[in-house]
Amino acid sequence: MRSITLFLALFLLISCDQKNKVTVDTIITDATIYSVNNSFGKASAMAIDKGKIVAIGSNSEISKQYESKNIIDAKGKFIYPGLIDAHCHFYSYGLSLQEADLRGTESMEGIITRLKAFQNDKNPTFIVGNGWDQNDWKVKKYPTKEDLDVAFPDIPVVLNRVDGHAIIVNSKALKLAGITKDTKADGGQIEIENGEPTGILVDNPMELVFKIIPKPTRKIQIAALLDAEKVMFDYGLTTVNDAGLDPDIIHLMDSLQKAKVLKLNVYAMITANQKNIDLYLKKGIYKTDNLNVRSFKMYGDGALGSRGACMHKPYSDKPGQYGALLAPISGLNDVAKQIAASKFQLNTHAIGDSANTVILKIYGDVLAGTKDRRWKIEHAQVLREQDFDYFKFGIIPSVQPTHATSDMYWAEDRLGKERLKNAYAYKKLLQKAGMVALGTDFPVEEVNPMLTFHSAVARKDSKEYPKGGFQMENALTRAETLRGMTIWAAFSNFEEKEKGSLEVGKWADFVMFDQDLMKVDESKIVKMKPTNTFLKGEKVK
Repeated sequence: MRSITLFLALFLLISCDQKNKVTVDTIITDATIYSVNNSFGKASAMAIDKGKIVAIGSNSEISKQYESKNIIDAKGKFIYPGLIDAHCHFYSYGLSLQEADLRGTESMEGIITRLKAFQNDKNPTFIVGNGWDQNDWKVKKYPTKEDLDVAFPDIPVVLNRVDGHAIIVNSKALKLAGITKDTKADGGQIEIENGEPTGILVDNPMELVFKIIPKPTRKIQIAALLDAEKVMFDYGLTTVNDAGLDPDIIHLMDSLQKAKVLKLNVYAMITANQKNIDLYLKKGIYKTDNLNVRSFKMYGDGALGSRGACMHKPYSDKPGQYGALLAPISGLNDVAKQIAASKFQLNTHAIGDSANTVILKIYGDVLAGTKDRRWKIEHAQVLREQDFDYFKFGIIPSVQPTHATSDMYWAEDRLGKERLKNAYAYKKLLQKAGMVALGTDFPVEEVNPMLTFHSAVARKDSKEYPKGGFQMENALTRAETLRGMTIWAAFSNFEEKEKGSLEVGKWADFVMFDQDLMKVDESKIVKMKPTNTFLKGEKVK
């Protein structure tokens, strides 16, 4: 009789315990969860409901309080917040997947071979390609239109350099664009040799060619976004900062997200032309669960690889060339003033030390007396010693570690030893600003965020060069790098209360690996790939 009484008491206790449990959509157990909260704490389980984290703790803590029909045993895998690319060109990358891929080519002959294969496959009436880089060639000189003219005499060809700040076009494209030796090239360069254009255009004059490229159809635009999204999820990216979008594409993204066709989170930077500024200052900040439209993207100068970055002193490998600002200082200042008078954020591309000086001074002037504006310098690639102090006043450096390991082969040629010391100076920027937002600038660089992590920590390329690392005084720790790819990037987007760390009340955006990013040998980092990616609690990979 006593044993029956004890059994009944135990049964009632268990039943009562079961009734007291909260039912949730998903429970993750048996994991090593890096929360990336203020204390950089760890947990082994979490409960997720309606796309958000409702509890995080030990296996026993979660199992006592929650139940679910969907319990995922992580089997010891490692979980991190969903990765954020703080500076990329998501839509442009998607379009590039519809065009000729020239990355990795080592000569003009290699480019022609790729283009012929693309032509045979797609049969285009206008060829667009992306990703060539003469710095990877044996002869590190800009190509000219001659080879393109021979291979493609009757079809226009436009090929974007890897940094997006120079193009090579054939004669057919030059003719359609109306470009001659007399065409003005303010804010850039039309390269002339023997009295004729060579086919190389740098920065602003490229717009003359872009105007003649057939606009992608809505079908191609949607395919571009969805194809790019698959790649993002494959690499564990749950939020992307698209650095420079027009209203039409922002509206398309919003429509696809609302229709549950596009799921990726997008922080959209509006291209800062006057038409767009007038439109969005009137409309105001726009925010949904998947889309955040609260910033403008302005360009200060060009790129270092194409010698378009604006420098205080001439390029070491091309005396007399300083690069150029892409707009007069008065124009840059006017844009900044308009945005400073609103609640919008301004994010400005600045690579050369002169461009950084100009933009940082403008920021300092127009933001004087304001608080928590979180304006960003995108790239902050080369700075003068005295300009680092601007970052102590709430300006956020948004930098791309793989630029350092891509450029290190030739950056000293461009800059000389002294200027190079304050280039790609991520640790120094972190010490001044208190945080760095990390991205890739894809498709300029590869999408893979593990290359970002490896470059930031090891300061080496994917082949583990150079031995000992490039300017290791500016390497970041693993914890700093992970924060830069998660919570600091979220903070830079005014989104730190909803993402960037795995904490109660935030979206359940997370990525799962079978190796520990914080401890694995650094040489293995570039080969790591997530086993699963979750967005708002839903498994998307």
